[in-house]
Amino acid sequence: MGSALAGCNSKSSNGNSSKGGESAQDTLIFGRGGDSVGLDPAAVTDGESFKVTKNIFETLVEFGRQDTEIHEGLATKWDVSPDGLTYTFDLREGVKFQDGTDFNADAVVYNFNRWMNGDADKFPYYASMFGGYKGDEGHVIADVKALDKYKVQFTLKRPQAPFLKNLAMSPFAIASPTAIDKEGDKFTENPVGTGPFKFVSWSRNDKVVIEKNKDYWKKGYPKLNKIIFKSIPENSARLNALKNGEIDLADGINPSDADGIKADSNLQLFERPSMNVGYLGFTVTRKPFDNVKVRQALNMAIDRQAIIDAFFGGKGVPAKNPMPPVIGGYDDDIQPYEFNLDKAKQLLAEAGYPDGFEMELWAMPVPRPYMPDGKKIAEAIQSNFAKIGVKAKIVSYEWATYLEKASKGEADAYLLGWTGDNGDADNFLYALLDKDSIGSNNYSYYSNDKLHDILIKAQSEVDEGKRNELYKQAQEIIHEDAPWAPLAHSTPLLAGSAKLKGFYPHPTGSDWLDEASFE
Repeated sequence: MGSALAGCNSKSSNGNSSKGGESAQDTLIFGRGGDSVGLDPAAVTDGESFKVTKNIFETLVEFGRQDTEIHEGLATKWDVSPDGLTYTFDLREGVKFQDGTDFNADAVVYNFNRWMNGDADKFPYYASMFGGYKGDEGHVIADVKALDKYKVQFTLKRPQAPFLKNLAMSPFAIASPTAIDKEGDKFTENPVGTGPFKFVSWSRNDKVVIEKNKDYWKKGYPKLNKIIFKSIPENSARLNALKNGEIDLADGINPSDADGIKADSNLQLFERPSMNVGYLGFTVTRKPFDNVKVRQALNMAIDRQAIIDAFFGGKGVPAKNPMPPVIGGYDDDIQPYEFNLDKAKQLLAEAGYPDGFEMELWAMPVPRPYMPDGKKIAEAIQSNFAKIGVKAKIVSYEWATYLEKASKGEADAYLLGWTGDNGDADNFLYALLDKDSIGSNNYSYYSNDKLHDILIKAQSEVDEGKRNELYKQAQEIIHEDAPWAPLAHSTPLLAGSAKLKGFYPHPTGSDWLDEASFE
């Protein structure tokens, strides 16, 4: 593999050199801040993994190019029963997986049975969106069956308003049953889907290579021959690689670099439509974070505006809720925790910690769209906490380890964030803060039965106005319980070669690259 990829970071390997004339560039090198955790989309929850899998796999229904409206994907049409409990999908015919096997209704049934018979260790995201696994009381899917070769039917136990949007999410892409049976646990290193690109190789912490699927069902696509996802952890090093022509596209651009990029005729700046939140989470099962007054005090000790001014360069706004204002049901009437050190000290004293305490503060090792520099933001919070007597020791781990340890509740407090996967409030509040999501995306181990009842009711409510009111009630409970200190909502920036066209940054953070090409 090493010899086959030698020189991948040089421009000549990019297809730019030619013999006796111009030739079109046919390889895109995408510089990113961290490596993928895995390449089986159902087995991961991180954006760096979905960046790659989005282009290898496809879902039954798809989002729009730059929104979360529902369009046909591997399914060409669908019918929903009046009671909202039965969804029948007509599947696209003549589609093959990249291993040459047929995509059909049996493949869809196989994938859903695989996920629902799994657990939080194997398929952590499934429970967050479908209420648990087979046999769990909250599990919303009663049955998935093939009606014929190209027709599949889902029967639900209760209506689920965001069901179609959930199906469009990256984790629920349809994989080749043949490849899963063949690879077993190694499928995450040898992914096979129906998408425009197929997997070639993965050098851990360096690069993932995918190439054109010549048998892709959508004629004329993809435009590119090859994509290399290159891991470059430092934002400044990634931008330098772009300026030097070593990469063609870079995410995690510092807002302070935006003007310089705009002024460079060789480059272009992209804004990703904002749909995220960056936060400091508290593991509420650990002392003293099991005390609500401690959590409220720490919320009051953080100077959010100073953090945004220092690190978001005009591309961020302070967060007061666990979801961004663009999501339906956002509660703007909630009053944010004010930055007030005296009130914070008073609350700590009431909680029994008049002299403060010692804690660990976990800082992300990679830049993320919702948090440009985890370590520096951790240092700013550390300084804030010191003023109320709380001594925070900053801790970090390699990205995959960081996520795994935090998900197991090993952190006192941890910096993290979320880019919405489907544009629905359920994907923030239920996925991140419901008791059903403990062990998957609820790293704070926060559990509130009243909140749970409201979120399940909101899932089952099809009237949008009533749903939004329920989500406002949910945000009030979360605000009072303070399992997080929400920090910011950002507008993430990317930069690319001026010759790059057909690239449309998606609000979910997972971008289709099938239309991308070079002038």
